[in-house]
Amino acid sequence: MMPKGMEWIVILIVALLIFGPKNLPKLGKSLGSTVKNIREGMAGDDTPDEVEADVVEDEDDEVAELEAKLAAAKARKEAKDAE
Repeated sequence: MMPKGMEWIVILIVALLIFGPKNLPKLGKSLGSTVKNIREGMAGDDTPDEVEADVVEDEDDEVAELEAKLAAAKARKEAKDAE
């Protein structure tokens, strides 16, 4: 039975022999980015589409509120000008 550190050394040597010294860094980078994407996907409760939809709805509510305030202000101005 091999010590735990030796297992990793054997795995690295086999990977080096299979993929070669030039491709090993590319493989590591690709594996790292894949793991990062999976973790980000599992950590997020909302999907980007849902988050974007919430933002658009909030902006629509704000625009509607501002339009109502503008219409009320114009009505007050017209009433004041009519006097």
